[in-house]
Amino acid sequence: MPRQPDPDLEQLILEAASRLWARGGEKSLTMRAVAKAARTTTPTVYERFRDREDILRALRLKTRQELFNQLSRTRTLAQACQAYLEFALQHREAYGVLFDAIAQPPSLHEPWPSFNLFRQRLAWRLGGTPRTHTRLMLSLWALMHGTAMLVNRGGAEGALRTQMFHACIDGFEAVIAAAARSKSGMHSGPKWPANLILGEADRSQVLNPRGKHGRRRGRTKPKTRNQSHR
Repeated sequence: MPRQPDPDLEQLILEAASRLWARGGEKSLTMRAVAKAARTTTPTVYERFRDREDILRALRLKTRQELFNQLSRTRTLAQACQAYLEFALQHREAYGVLFDAIAQPPSLHEPWPSFNLFRQRLAWRLGGTPRTHTRLMLSLWALMHGTAMLVNRGGAEGALRTQMFHACIDGFEAVIAAAARSKSGMHSGPKWPANLILGEADRSQVLNPRGKHGRRRGRTKPKTRNQSHR
């Protein structure tokens, strides 16, 4: 009888890729190295992924979906903040890959379901539409992500880890409370441009320094399944 395919092989490949990327970055992530780390063959990896970028894209979308699934089980913004931190600390390798070059294509033009979940909840709490809270969401995102990376890469343990975790949640709630009290909005510098749209996949737009829009054009969809575009 022919050997049955391993249903978990794609998962093993992506996990191997995340470990390699976390340890050595771009140079360490070759198809041969991924195959070796996943204990399979290079042709088998190529059967499932076109190239290294295809692996990274699949890993990003998979990680975003898993994070979104965890956040979806919460009810409040504070609970979502806590769930976000827990996910980042429990999946440190995949989480690190998720944010490498986040502000550059193709990652910039992929769906960010968790970002949109937070914005929707901000709209429910503060009023307005989700897009009106994009800048506020960036502030909260920077707070959560900064804490996660400080803990993960700084090696915080014990009481310090616990205090950093809860200090982030306290700061998260304080920023939202301050935004709720401010009628004119809280921001320095220019107002958020209407044509700067983040986290909405094909609808995302970024205004480059020359005033032209950067948008995704003609990209093929990655080999991922059951991804939310919320």
